[in-house]
Amino acid sequence: MVTYAATLDVPRNIVVHLSRLLAAHRRRLRTPRGSRALGTFRQAVLVLRWFRERGCVHCLAGDAGISQATSYRYLHEGIDIPAAQAPDLHEVLDRCREEEMSHVILDGMLIESDRLAGTRDNGIGIRVPVHRTRTLKRHWE
Repeated sequence: MVTYAATLDVPRNIVVHLSRLLAAHRRRLRTPRGSRALGTFRQAVLVLRWFRERGCVHCLAGDAGISQATSYRYLHEGIDIPAAQAPDLHEVLDRCREEEMSHVILDGMLIESDRLAGTRDNGIGIRVPVHRTRTLKRHWE
């Protein structure tokens, strides 16, 4: 076996932020210090490596010196905690309406559609894919 250090191309403040979220979660659970296989910083690195490198969980577990099962648990915990803080679609659309935004990109991509889901108070139409029309139409009426 050969060990080596590698650089993760993620800003350190992102790792620190996720680490703090994980630490707060552990405090809420009253997890005793030192009872986990990885500290929160190393767990945050594991999670961000999985997102960034699309690495196999088995490989990440080996690199971190933990079992594959523990790696899966840590990975899911590291995904669920920040996801729970994310606003839902209706909250985002309400904020966009309050800020009078003329365009909103959902999921990071534009989808061309000839369906009009609703019209804002200023008359600007909201175009969405057909499968989302019914949900958004009720929200914007």
